[in-house]
Amino acid sequence: MFEDMFKETFETLPKELYRERKLPDGSIVKTFGPVVYGYSMTMGPDGKPVIREFGNLKPSRVRGLPATREQREPLVDVVTGDELVQVTAEVPGVDKQDINLSVAENSLTISVDTEKYKYHKEVPLPEQIDPESATATYKNGVLEVSMRKLAKKPTGKRISIE
Repeated sequence: MFEDMFKETFETLPKELYRERKLPDGSIVKTFGPVVYGYSMTMGPDGKPVIREFGNLKPSRVRGLPATREQREPLVDVVTGDELVQVTAEVPGVDKQDINLSVAENSLTISVDTEKYKYHKEVPLPEQIDPESATATYKNGVLEVSMRKLAKKPTGKRISIE
């Protein structure tokens, strides 16, 4: 039963995750991966837990087998301050010029597509931000993006009484 389960699991892995390499003695070794799954749990501003998944392995509720993608979701943390929204993402193994960032008023998209590493994550932002204010740094596999919140305009209109 376990053999069948493992066989079926390996057959569903994307072909891009399979690699062959030649050892010094001339033999060929077939490997697959990386296959990554994890989650982080933080407390939201409302006091409720926020659970974020990351990796390229997603639990499947359909057949009990995991669904695997070639692209890995990086571990991401979003922190909201008084004036800024800061996003920290772990994208190890790549150069900063390989990272593509796209920002809108309510989301940040992080993607990397190299021969060895593929990352993709659409990060919903907790507040609207000014896309023009976005700045990013990358050091030791950690990407940090800071964005200014949009100034909240007062809603409604004052009515004078005649």
